[in-house]
Amino acid sequence: MLTNPLTKNIGPQNHATDIVRYQDNGGYRGWRKALDMAPEDIVKLVQDGGLRGRGGAGFNTGLKWSFVPRGKNSPPVKYLVCNADEMEPGTFKDRLLMERDPHLLIEGMAISAYAIEARTAYIFIRGEYHVAAARLEQAIAEAREQGLLGSNILGSDYSLDIYLHRSAGNYICGEETALLNALEGRRAVPRAKPPFPQVSGLWGKPTVVNNVETFCNIPHLIEMGPDWYRSLGRGDDAGSKLFGVSGKVRNPGTWELPMGTPVREIIEHHAGGMQDGLQLKGFLPGGGSTDFLGPEHLDLPMDYDVIGRAGSRLGTGTIIVLDDHTCPVGLVLNLSQFFARESCGWCTPCRDGLPWIVKILQRIENGEGLPEDLDLLREQAQRMGPGNTFCALAPGAAEPLQSALKLFEQDFIDHIRKGCCPYQ
Repeated sequence: MLTNPLTKNIGPQNHATDIVRYQDNGGYRGWRKALDMAPEDIVKLVQDGGLRGRGGAGFNTGLKWSFVPRGKNSPPVKYLVCNADEMEPGTFKDRLLMERDPHLLIEGMAISAYAIEARTAYIFIRGEYHVAAARLEQAIAEAREQGLLGSNILGSDYSLDIYLHRSAGNYICGEETALLNALEGRRAVPRAKPPFPQVSGLWGKPTVVNNVETFCNIPHLIEMGPDWYRSLGRGDDAGSKLFGVSGKVRNPGTWELPMGTPVREIIEHHAGGMQDGLQLKGFLPGGGSTDFLGPEHLDLPMDYDVIGRAGSRLGTGTIIVLDDHTCPVGLVLNLSQFFARESCGWCTPCRDGLPWIVKILQRIENGEGLPEDLDLLREQAQRMGPGNTFCALAPGAAEPLQSALKLFEQDFIDHIRKGCCPYQ
């Protein structure tokens, strides 16, 4: 049984960047099967498969698609958009898929566009991903030459065009409505919701935005069925996922593993464990905008709900490991500097609060901190919490700070009492 649908074409001697190799390995079988199905049946199949969005939110993909109006009275123009603007600190999984198996993304998008009855799709890709962009452009051209994209695909009455759009480089474009504004040529700021993009998105038309990895799950889910897909997961969540590890481990990287794989197995078995002489102090389970968890959480399965109940989020599934020789204050400062720089400036708590947090953290890291600074940091983080800003950038930026103040409070206190960073 196929257990690695996302990476079966990826390996030292096995890759499918061109359409010939991709089809020799079974590529586009799911697309051919989908064209013989009714669009609404594809939506139901994906929903039954339990695929949850791999970009961080974890919403049921088929359910998200079901919100798109369909029928005689629905808008005739609809859009599909792939969020390939991968800029989350510590996250590097989508790049692997786009560079090493670009046709998998194209096939997944084609099936998804057909399912929501869209005839135009866009890939919004991070501007620095030059190799990925070139390979996707080649894949789109090859698929069109083979009659897998374009007009009357494979003799059907369905037509689809996919376009590649390079991002100007703002992290805020990872938020789906800011991405849509950027795609329209406007300032990349989040929109008020509702209306949600499925009802009024790109140029006011119904639009579905999904992540690269989410789309790459679709072809095999369609071909093999929902029962097979659910069987790939170890726990409540279905399918497999790309998990990554960065930090001072022996073998940082990305691996396709079953949903529900324990954190300890990912870090110790696949990432090779901590480097010599180092102990794990904590970890961010889903990239730079998630809450720290401690060593006591190592045996938790990497499932959306389990990690959520532990006080964090699965996010992108890319683990950032903090060791006992790395300063947690410095790490949080580094993350906060990134988020402050990437704020779109639309909301006051984010625009003004993040630079203030950076100044306070810099003061503490430089040995100039004051005892009252910890309460100031907690207060600012709370002000950036959910419901206080248009989008999730500010709450996400607050999560590593708030959790670090709880788990590593003594480290902050030591910086202030000693007048220096104890790790230097």
